Amino acid sequence: MCKDSSSCFISLILGLVITLASVIPEVEARAFFVFGDSLVDNGNNNYLATTARADAPPYGVDYPTHRATGRFSNGFNIPDLISEAIGSEPTLPYLSPELRGENLLVGANFASAGIGILNDTGIQFLNIIRMGRQLQYFQQYQQRVSALIGPEQAQRLVNQALVLMTLGGNDFVNNYYLVPFSARSRQFALPDYVVYLISEYRKILVVIYMFLYVSLGILFFKSFFLFLFFFYKILLQKETLQRDSVDDSNMFT
Repeated sequence: MCKDSSSCFISLILGLVITLASVIPEVEARAFFVFGDSLVDNGNNNYLATTARADAPPYGVDYPTHRATGRFSNGFNIPDLISEAIGSEPTLPYLSPELRGENLLVGANFASAGIGILNDTGIQFLNIIRMGRQLQYFQQYQQRVSALIGPEQAQRLVNQALVLMTLGGNDFVNNYYLVPFSARSRQFALPDYVVYLISEYRKILVVIYMFLYVSLGILFFKSFFLFLFFFYKILLQKETLQRDSVDDSNMFT
């Protein structure tokens, strides 16, 4: 048993990292689907009229072509590394004209930089692919694959796929903390905002798991680590208040 919240938190994080590291090499997925924000966007925003783009230097300076690809990285990003680990080709952005024919069978990347769990996150970026639209594109993808290999084979491909999703960071930096006294910060205290985000995230997962009938090979949630971080801060504040309360009471004994 953990002696305090700090050791519990560290143990939990280490356990999650070890679990993820052990699971990824064992996954044998016929396709790889990516949803989320800039951490996993492979270039969808290149095809959109938005300021949330990574199509110019210094992005891509360490990529094999030494050119910006739309990844918000100097080289490969998380989906690229996972694709390599499972022995697959990197997923193409769904909006890429190259995503056709046999390339569809590798999977697709639906992520778009700037989005969050909430629809009002990243409004300053204007034209980005929010989660609702990403899921609509995923439905289109299934129809395209069905036309290519037949409905039964397409369903099998989807059900055996690996799914990566990363969401949540922008709901803080590009929403709650975007400006002083933002609408969300006036609406929610931070702990309540975290709880609200979790509830909204759950709705997204239910749609993916139930409505689209995807077998989740593995889900990696950046936001989950953010939630842990903020809950950890809350625990520390609670412990500090408790210690201060004890110290104050001792002054009068």
